[in-house]
Amino acid sequence: MNIENAQRAVDEWIKKHGVRYFNELTNMAQLTEEVGEVARIIARRYGEQSEKESDKNKDLGEELADVLFVVLCLANQTGVDLQDAFTKKLDLKTKRDHDRHHRNKKLK
Repeated sequence: MNIENAQRAVDEWIKKHGVRYFNELTNMAQLTEEVGEVARIIARRYGEQSEKESDKNKDLGEELADVLFVVLCLANQTGVDLQDAFTKKLDLKTKRDHDRHHRNKKLK
């Protein structure tokens, strides 16, 4: 599924299962919450903090999908074509950063 289709799928889901989109501010707060859940898993599973028993069954993929869902909601309700925006961003990063990371001594 490409990004355009994902945006459409989220919109169809909202229309079929939701009453409406939450407003943009609510979705921004929800996005922050979901990113926090991803951060907690990564910090404890891959960082130096010990993982709590209650967190060991948390699914990182599921939490990342929650982040993506809310991002798609925000894009839909603000009229952003994420497929186009992502294509442009990837092109920009490719041109700007083509050699940058290869020259970074910290990555060697």
